[in-house]
Amino acid sequence: MATIATPVTTRHRLTVADFHRMADVGILQEDDRVELIEGEIIDMAPIGSGHAGTVMTLNRLLARALGDLAIVLVQSPVVLPEHSEPEPDLALLRPRQDFYRSGHPLPADILLIIEVADTRLAYDRDVKIPLYARHSIPEVWLVDLEDRRLHVYTSPSASGYLECRILAPPGMLAPAELPGCPVDLSGLFP
Repeated sequence: MATIATPVTTRHRLTVADFHRMADVGILQEDDRVELIEGEIIDMAPIGSGHAGTVMTLNRLLARALGDLAIVLVQSPVVLPEHSEPEPDLALLRPRQDFYRSGHPLPADILLIIEVADTRLAYDRDVKIPLYARHSIPEVWLVDLEDRRLHVYTSPSASGYLECRILAPPGMLAPAELPGCPVDLSGLFP
């Protein structure tokens, strides 16, 4: 019996530089809702009012609690070299004089990432959060709007976060990198 050779499929992963060049030459438009994850361009889900309201609530709570101790990044890119440029819903960044005008934040700049999930909980949990762990992001909060829970991931490793706590409902919580700055999350799920 003859063996039939199966053709090998080669995948070409884009780099962050390729992704930016695609925008520079007009292949990607400024208002395209896409992000680069492990070298692939991924469409982002439309933002519903519950999702948007939660992001705005968290932005306000974090800005009040942290003041000048961190920069609150809202729905903007972070670079996870060399094949990923996700756009987390929020991120806390180390303060910098130029407010990152000279370049998107890198893993060493990130204190905390927050993803708000309504329709894409599995994607955030199973794809993005392990990606953040592999790039040593110290902590991720996953806000589960459907089940009204907050998942807190800490202790990143190459295989994912080693610790996950689920808070339902959440109360006072300080980012691991800013332990003296608790944030009152008790009203997160009205």
